[in-house]
Amino acid sequence: MPLKVPQQRITMADVASEAGVSLMTVSRVVNNKGEISDSTRQRVQTVINRLGYRPSDIARSLVTNRTGTIGLVVPDNSNPFFSEVARGVEQVAFEEGYSVFLCNTEEDPQRELAVLQSLEEKRVDGVILCSSRLEENELQTVLARHSAVVLVNRRDPEARFGAVLIDDVRGGRMIVEHLISRGHREIGFLSGPARSFSGQQRAVGYRAALEAAGIPHRPEWERPCLPIVESGREVAHDLLSRYPEITALFCYNDLSAIGALHACTDLGRRVPDDVAIAGFDDTPLAALVTPAVTTCRIPMTELGGQALRLLLDHIHNCTGRCQDVIIRPQLIIRASAP
Repeated sequence: MPLKVPQQRITMADVASEAGVSLMTVSRVVNNKGEISDSTRQRVQTVINRLGYRPSDIARSLVTNRTGTIGLVVPDNSNPFFSEVARGVEQVAFEEGYSVFLCNTEEDPQRELAVLQSLEEKRVDGVILCSSRLEENELQTVLARHSAVVLVNRRDPEARFGAVLIDDVRGGRMIVEHLISRGHREIGFLSGPARSFSGQQRAVGYRAALEAAGIPHRPEWERPCLPIVESGREVAHDLLSRYPEITALFCYNDLSAIGALHACTDLGRRVPDDVAIAGFDDTPLAALVTPAVTTCRIPMTELGGQALRLLLDHIHNCTGRCQDVIIRPQLIIRASAP
């Protein structure tokens, strides 16, 4: 069977020749610029449709100074939270005619730096950076080279970039107040990655709830952990082994909470009778494990869509909008901490 020869790409010159007009005229039709008579515009558009001409993104970017691309940077694309955020970003991007480069940093600050530099070289129109693990000076330096930026789960102290933030202080406080209302006073905290802005803010809520209830804060009951099941299991196992008087654990996210459930099984501690467990985010897994996890619900897909719309506002120079977005979590009570 003979091999099919790929069809040669139709160029702007082909359209110009077929329509009997100049390259400049075709360019004006494609980019919807310049004064052209309706009859000429219609003739060129008819040829474009008949030949199946598709403008080159590279050529168009030279005219518009836009590439029609967005960079989305996440610390772990296997984490259901960031998968849902990415889905929300891509849904709105598709509606608005943008393509998305999804970049995973594997919780590695050096890889995050390299990714942001690569997106700069690709001349993306803007960047959505989720849960950055960079030090503040590194973050400010690398983002200053991008024309439009929205941070998710990270505040810019200089207010140069847009932000979509979860009210983590409120969420942390709600979780701990719920545990206290159920009679718990010995409450440990798996606080997430050391450089996590969200973890730091949830810690503020955790401590505030303890203080309001007159419960002494025990710094040794706060432990950093990676936002994954394995780390939650390991850290919770060690914490509960060292301090068996702990009767409740507030965990940075649902994955670390599921790890804590496994740790309790390993130690022969019943959930919630011996240890109550609470997570954060309300990813789909939280309701599927046994016992189902008490958590704070974040509308993750909506968050992603709002981040993309805010980024587009910044790309188009903030025509009266560009308001940062604050997401309020909702307490969801399930069997792990009823």
